[in-house]
Amino acid sequence: MTDHAEPAAGRAAGKAHASMNADIEHLLRVEAPQVLGALVRRFGRFDVAEDAVQEALLTASRIWPADGVPDNPRSWLIRIGYRRMVDLLRADQSRRRREQEAGVAELAMREPDRRPGTARETDDSLALLLLCCHPALSATSQVALTLRAVGGLTTAEIAHAHGTPENTMGTRISRAKQRLARAGARFTPPTDTDRESRMAAAMQVLYLIFNEGYTASTGDWLARIDLTSEAIRLTRMLHASVPADVEVTGLLALMLLTEARRPARTSGHDELVPLDEQDRTRWDRDLIREGTELIDSVWDRREVGPYQLQAAIAAVHAAATSPQQTDWPQIAALYLWLERLNPIPPVRLSRVVAVAKAYGPVRGLALLDDLNRRFQLGQDPLIRQRERAVRAHLLQMTGDAADAARLYREAASLTGNLVEQRYLLDQADRLG
Repeated sequence: MTDHAEPAAGRAAGKAHASMNADIEHLLRVEAPQVLGALVRRFGRFDVAEDAVQEALLTASRIWPADGVPDNPRSWLIRIGYRRMVDLLRADQSRRRREQEAGVAELAMREPDRRPGTARETDDSLALLLLCCHPALSATSQVALTLRAVGGLTTAEIAHAHGTPENTMGTRISRAKQRLARAGARFTPPTDTDRESRMAAAMQVLYLIFNEGYTASTGDWLARIDLTSEAIRLTRMLHASVPADVEVTGLLALMLLTEARRPARTSGHDELVPLDEQDRTRWDRDLIREGTELIDSVWDRREVGPYQLQAAIAAVHAAATSPQQTDWPQIAALYLWLERLNPIPPVRLSRVVAVAKAYGPVRGLALLDDLNRRFQLGQDPLIRQRERAVRAHLLQMTGDAADAARLYREAASLTGNLVEQRYLLDQADRLG
């Protein structure tokens, strides 16, 4: 045996261990909503069930790497969650001793030693999504709770998506769970009176999950395919339940058309590749075809919503076989329309980029300055990093290398995504 054999074997074992842990993490993320759904259905207490599921997941993350994944991981997790749920409810009842707290939970607890049985094969993700969009919750709480319970995002990731401090978001999620408990929320479909609001909240949730996956807020990878895949899966389910809803159709089309570009967004060395430099032969033509057909199927309707418009913009990009063939004036016009419907900072900044591409960087900078004067885009926590990156790029196009390099470095300091950070610092270094 050579001197290098043992270190090489150690490295191989380390890689295998890391791969196994990543597989387990992915499995736990997939199973968590199903386990939560099973416990909520049986006990009727979302607030306690979510805590029990988290403890079951922690137990699995400790045991499975050493002992191996059980044959039926979902049943295993439900069994552990069930036991912990009983413990939590017993402690809760011993503190408060209210008859009205019993309900469904007390019925389930009459036989605490009984096995919860084989896990159902039904997918509870969509039911759980609509439960989290309960009308008792504010729109912000609906989004935050669903990202936590269905999307599996951490509190820090959810806080980043909302542009709020992590402790603030943690408090908001905790209060949302308590409010659901007080409202007696159950696995019930939306009523005619709250259907529109719950569907709107559900779409916003899915949109945020997809965006967090497409460009992760933190970490060594540009994207998190597990999140984008889950968002697309849930949106397909939502679309299947309401195929005539034009905005749900638009949202699904938007996700598919955007996800189609993902294979070309990074190089072989996991370096960020801007849209204009991407190898478009790597774009997923099947997703483009499906997304384009979806948006075409609803474009002639009278109603036009924000997701339809964003899908239409993505379709214009997808139709161009080269950067030079992109119809930027049409994209700029669509963004203006979108801004009137949904005047939020990310949309305004995207319109700046489209205007600069269509009519030149000087006009883009003038629009950016105007929007900053009126809406302080550079101070908005959701886009302050991207605002600096956009301004840096436009200044670079005008020949102002010094200011562009400074702003690229500022933008790099404001992102927790290491792939994006490396790209921005490389741009700054090239300019000196």
